[in-house]
Amino acid sequence: MSANVESNVRQEPDKVLVDIAKYVADYVVSSDEAMETARYCLMDTLGCGFLAMRYPECTKHLGPIVPGTTVPFGSRVPGTQFELDPIKAAFDIGCMVRWLDFNDTWLAAEWGHPSDNLGAILSVADFLSRQAIAEGYSPMTMKDVLEAMVKAHEVQGVLALENSFNRVGLDHVILVKIASTAVVTHMLGGEKEDIIDAVSQAFVDGQALRTYRHSPNTGSRKSWAAGDATSRAVRLAMITMTGEMGYPGALTAKGWGFYDVSFGGNAFQFQRDYGSYVMENILFKISYPAEFHAQTAVEAAIQLHDQIKSRLDNIEKIELTTHESAIRIISKEGPLHNPADRDHCLQYMVACGLLFGDLVADYYEDDVANDERIDALRDKMTVEEDEHYSKDYHDPEKRSIANAIQIFFKDGSSTDKVEVEYPLGHRFRRDEGIPVLVDKFKKNVYTRFPKRHGQEIIDLCLDEEAFLETPVNEFMNLLVI
Repeated sequence: MSANVESNVRQEPDKVLVDIAKYVADYVVSSDEAMETARYCLMDTLGCGFLAMRYPECTKHLGPIVPGTTVPFGSRVPGTQFELDPIKAAFDIGCMVRWLDFNDTWLAAEWGHPSDNLGAILSVADFLSRQAIAEGYSPMTMKDVLEAMVKAHEVQGVLALENSFNRVGLDHVILVKIASTAVVTHMLGGEKEDIIDAVSQAFVDGQALRTYRHSPNTGSRKSWAAGDATSRAVRLAMITMTGEMGYPGALTAKGWGFYDVSFGGNAFQFQRDYGSYVMENILFKISYPAEFHAQTAVEAAIQLHDQIKSRLDNIEKIELTTHESAIRIISKEGPLHNPADRDHCLQYMVACGLLFGDLVADYYEDDVANDERIDALRDKMTVEEDEHYSKDYHDPEKRSIANAIQIFFKDGSSTDKVEVEYPLGHRFRRDEGIPVLVDKFKKNVYTRFPKRHGQEIIDLCLDEEAFLETPVNEFMNLLVI
């Protein structure tokens, strides 16, 4: 054979694709902890979406692409009256739950928010349930939704453990698209071969750059990027289920595969097999709508609020000690141009905690950001890495997200160094955190629904047995405002 002629022998599907397909198609979720955590995750994620409805910059994205369009057996968008095709509904749900940066988080070599996959899962489950009822079949139940969530969390999270997409400039929503594509294809009736084909399409697809998450271009696309990823996942799954072919060498094809084109020629590495590890260890953003690497820093700042609130003019220096990922992602100096810029600035979030003794979504808006005291405090901050923090961040037995703050005054005195290693949403603080998470959910429900209606939603979500047996379409009907 001539050296200038390429072999056209089609390879067997890449092992990464096969392993995802086998897991999604065959794995039986048997972990009670994972299922219970998934229920709380669904509650929290929907609550974040309801709270986001207060912001017109979010709600402008919702609704049919062509105004007035209705879709038979369409998917409902929680907190609205929209009935959309499942592709646009996936976008809307993904957009609203991610808008305020307040849903769950996974931190590893790559980070992200696995509950973003709920946009695809809920929209398709609702669509399939309504279609099944119309044809005389049984709908899916909320137990099916939770099982799909566990699997989507696992695919996204296990891929993230050892593989840093941000280091090659790709946004973490690629993992939302991969996970949602796999799970939704299975929900649509796809076999292993279909899942392999669909996931190969997701890797062949163009991938989002992280440009919109980083200085000096940070902007609101980061709040709808997950919706974009879930809607694309549903589209690719539906294309595949028409019989569209896949690409078995999507990752490994020499010169043209994902590894060579987008991942520096490196193959994915894996720390563990797929199971239910990610859902069991998911990090909840319980207290603050803030990029997760800053959660413990905000908690430390709030602990210092009472000590320094009357001494602001006497502060000489504020030392922030953190881990490498926080420095690389959210440490910023200079002007902050919009809410999306501010909720990804470690120094801004710490300044709010010190000044106000709290951090809420409204603090990212212009009227609060114009408070000159915030930038005055930012100017006094230094940020240093603690290598021990960085090591424990990656330790699979710890997965800490440590931050510490110490404040020095002009008279030579200082506060103690306040260190917080694990945020309230960490698995190590579950017993402490879940009651606060439930309270957060209740408050968020009541931002969107009147009291009686809201109480029905809350009561059903907290009744595990009734919740698991509830048909998806009935649950989604309950969320129509």
